[in-house]
Amino acid sequence: MNSTVTVSGNLTRDPELKFGDSGLARVRFGLASTRRVKEKETTSFYDVIAFGKTAENIHASLSKGSGVLVSGRIEVKEFERKDGTKGTAVEIVAEDVGALLRFASVNVQKNERGANSAPAGKDPWDEDDF
Repeated sequence: MNSTVTVSGNLTRDPELKFGDSGLARVRFGLASTRRVKEKETTSFYDVIAFGKTAENIHASLSKGSGVLVSGRIEVKEFERKDGTKGTAVEIVAEDVGALLRFASVNVQKNERGANSAPAGKDPWDEDDF
């Protein structure tokens, strides 16, 4: 399944930054999105991953509790637990992440232009050490 989504919410944990053997940055964080219908609230939780300069900027700019808008694609992965049962994980691979400005303000600092993601033709998921 490969769908584009846009989700707003708050980070549930600080972004975790790692670098692959090739030097490509990867960041992971949790996102909680709450929607209200009449008197009822429903919260959905997502794992979000981003690569390259976007990952580095997220790590430098955001922390647990930050309100963000995430736009990207959904990746569904199947895995096997230690007890042998199978599970499914859903991640959002972020293309763009921005701060929500309803309850906060930010100072935008423009970075030098450069590679914003994996080199052309390279799939970040192919990194062996992530």
